[in-house]
Amino acid sequence: MQKLDSVVDHAMNGLEIMQRAGVQMGFGTDLLGDMHNRQCTEFTIRSEVLEPIDILRSATSVNAKLLGQEGMLGCITAGAFADILVVDGNPLENIELLAANGEKLSVIMADGALIKY
Repeated sequence: MQKLDSVVDHAMNGLEIMQRAGVQMGFGTDLLGDMHNRQCTEFTIRSEVLEPIDILRSATSVNAKLLGQEGMLGCITAGAFADILVVDGNPLENIELLAANGEKLSVIMADGALIKY
């Protein structure tokens, strides 16, 4: 746990440094297996040093740009992959709505198909 605390402190400091330097940060985790269901906590973790709008951009348009998929990912437009979330609340005011493992998502659309409604 001591090592984990040190890693978290350095990671948060790194986020602050990159934000101040204007680095475009993507969004994602490397959690696998039993930890997979904790991936959404990344929204809460980043909110300690980043604004909600910057976190949302990282998870959408910045990720698309970093992957060379602008116009296909991270946007809602004709011809793009249609992954859409309808959030029960405003994530710009409370980013933790996205950290609730889907409990605060009233509609989930993936690949153009309704998954939850």
